Amino acid sequence: MEPLSQYSTRGLGFSNLLCRSEEELAELKGTQLLNSTLGYKDYVQSEFLKVQEEIIDPNRHLFDSDITQKDFLWAFGILRSRAFPPFIGDNLAMVPFADLVNHGFSINVEEPSWERKVTGLFDRQEALTMRAPAAFRTGEQVLMQYGMNKSNGQLALDYGFVERNRKNGSNRDIFTLTLEISESDPFFADKLDIAELNGMETTAYFDITQGQGVPESMLTFLRLIALGGTDAFLLEPLFRDSVWEHLSLPVSQENEAAICKVVLDGCQSTLSGYGTTIEEDEALLGRKLDARLEIAAVTRLGEKQVLQEIQKSFEEYIVNRDQLEYYQERRLKNLGLMGEIGEIIFWEPK
Repeated sequence: MEPLSQYSTRGLGFSNLLCRSEEELAELKGTQLLNSTLGYKDYVQSEFLKVQEEIIDPNRHLFDSDITQKDFLWAFGILRSRAFPPFIGDNLAMVPFADLVNHGFSINVEEPSWERKVTGLFDRQEALTMRAPAAFRTGEQVLMQYGMNKSNGQLALDYGFVERNRKNGSNRDIFTLTLEISESDPFFADKLDIAELNGMETTAYFDITQGQGVPESMLTFLRLIALGGTDAFLLEPLFRDSVWEHLSLPVSQENEAAICKVVLDGCQSTLSGYGTTIEEDEALLGRKLDARLEIAAVTRLGEKQVLQEIQKSFEEYIVNRDQLEYYQERRLKNLGLMGEIGEIIFWEPK
């Protein structure tokens, strides 16, 4: 069997984004990955200052050498790259040796390979069991799946690599749309109340995967955000229990036009923030790249393709807006005052 380091997607070749310089991170210009990386760096730096003040400085005699902010960033990156379910979140733990198992690009098993078990009859102890997600030949490296639903941005931030080819059938090209009810909205309190009644908050995040379209819940939330004018009657307490159901379908032409504008303007603004075009990234990926450039090109391309897909779907939605059935039409049909083809029915007294 060849040395494990030759297969490693981490270890000495681990591409820790948190330790990159501003110049190196410039390759990620415009991407959500860059925003996530900078956010984590700010968080880790603030945590380091606390640890330095409360632990390191009062106990310098316990350390062989100085612990710098760069050391702390590296350690945080290593911790993220070696933590897997169920040892994440509040149960975060590192398990030496078990964490040497690398990601299998062709593994398509969703369930975690790490299992937490209790062993012993009288002296019961917790233990970790490593379950192979596939059949491996003698001498073959055992691999596991780091997360079927992780985007390339998440893989890059956590583990320092991306997937260019979908050998396991997963789609790693994901863009997260962030929508927010503005506090300056004259109906802010009512909209927030409706959102909370339906398990949402002021801000909502929607992961859009390439080829899967936008979720219906996103359209519902968008209609709530854009609700106003002559449609504002739906915000009255009388409709509180039914408004979410009404918003799951088109409300009015004005409301649908507003949500299309919000999405299209957002897509255009985001696409203009990248430092390269789709064609340039595709050409770049036709060459042999080092890990740093590959992560940047794959992430940029994937995000832009998802954004263009969203853009195209809403442009088509605008064109077909006249063919939709809106709240007033549905209401009239329910009352028997409109026929199936939209004709008004007049009831005359006998």
